[in-house]
Amino acid sequence: MKLYKLFSEGSKINQIICAVLINLPVLSYGASIGWVSPMTLLLQSENSPRGVPLTNAEVSWMAAIPYLVCVPCNLLVAVIADKVGRKIALIIISLASAASWVLLLSSLDTWALILARALVGVTMSGCYVTCPIYTKEISDDSIRGALGCLVILFHTTGNLFLYIIGDLLSYNHILWICLTIPTVHVVAFLFMPDSPSFLVKKGKIEAACSALAWLKCTTENDSKVREELEVITKEQKNDESSKFSLKEIFVDKTLRRAYQIALVVVLAREVCGAVPVLNFAGDIFNLASKDTGLVLTPNQQAMLLGAVQVVGSVLASSVVEKSGRKPLLFLTSLVSGISMCVLGTWFLLRDFNISAPSWLPLLTLCVCIFCDSSGLQPISIVLSGEIFSFKYRGTVMATTMLCASMMDFLQLLFFKPLADAVGIQVSFYFFGIVCLLMAVYVIIIIPETKARCLEDIYKDLFRKKRKIRDKEVTGT
Repeated sequence: MKLYKLFSEGSKINQIICAVLINLPVLSYGASIGWVSPMTLLLQSENSPRGVPLTNAEVSWMAAIPYLVCVPCNLLVAVIADKVGRKIALIIISLASAASWVLLLSSLDTWALILARALVGVTMSGCYVTCPIYTKEISDDSIRGALGCLVILFHTTGNLFLYIIGDLLSYNHILWICLTIPTVHVVAFLFMPDSPSFLVKKGKIEAACSALAWLKCTTENDSKVREELEVITKEQKNDESSKFSLKEIFVDKTLRRAYQIALVVVLAREVCGAVPVLNFAGDIFNLASKDTGLVLTPNQQAMLLGAVQVVGSVLASSVVEKSGRKPLLFLTSLVSGISMCVLGTWFLLRDFNISAPSWLPLLTLCVCIFCDSSGLQPISIVLSGEIFSFKYRGTVMATTMLCASMMDFLQLLFFKPLADAVGIQVSFYFFGIVCLLMAVYVIIIIPETKARCLEDIYKDLFRKKRKIRDKEVTGT
């Protein structure tokens, strides 16, 4: 009886199935990122399957090159998704992921390892440009936020999955398991519909109607399907009234303001401290374990952080529709900022030989990662997809992710030298201040987008802008 209700008319089960399959490449991408932690330790050890251990320089290139490749691929994937469809773009992304795992299985030469990691950059760009957009365009407003957060849940689950099997299985067994994920996705996704918005754009109205009917578990003659089709068609006609150019986003006041919000939210997430914290997690864990007797291997450290990430992303998916985007983003920004300032203070006290609890770095580390996966990262992606129409959505996601990729690359490249030069506590204070400023920005500038149409969101933007202008004029 319950199973019947699950697939009954008006059910959202097909949207959930489609969203899960849309985000399956993200699981593979998360595994690709997680692969670095246990496998570089193995490849640099005396028991390396290569025979000759990797050098630090080779490992650095393996870690950094996906972010370099991601920069141009963000725009390329956005163009492919807009020209040939979200569905084809997603299949291409999975094929690139499969090629990466096949290359790692085929050769252990340095060139093959670096090229395989470069292909991860293609998957990375696709996962954070196409998947959030695709998910948004197949979801009802009532579950749009929850399904939008799946991208982070699948990413963190992929990380944790690889951390665990990386500690249990052999090098080749891990690769074969990882190869099955994109392979299964390519086969299964052939049966999924393309985005109704894309189908309307291409003039395939009947196909769009069929896709909407399937997604809503109803018939093509259903009034809700027709209403949704009218909304999409109206949005498309508004977009077609002028030829698209990137310049429009900066000329139009509303679009410029929306783009500013999308860019600020994405970049604030990148400099919230999560990226360098994950990178230097081993050092902080080692410092924390000196006085407590807590001894964790690098893989166990990664598993702990991976578990915290998954818990955070599960929380985001479950509460985002109840709490709204704005409260969740504000709370996680505030808590993350406080935790980074506390961590900076711990390092400062250590430099002055002042006693401080040795468990504090471990706690602040977990809090930072939890805030990132439960609010900062998923909400930044959901917001960017919700405040733009189909016409601009792909380009906006691509350009903001391009900036994010460059920021990640620069952090990985320069964080440690700068930390050595000015003190690591300065870096964490900087991250904390950015997060606290972000919390203020959320309260003053960012509108709530939960279960709201684009027209209402833009009206809210105008109201906020008018209030700020009035305050500047009156000086109050």
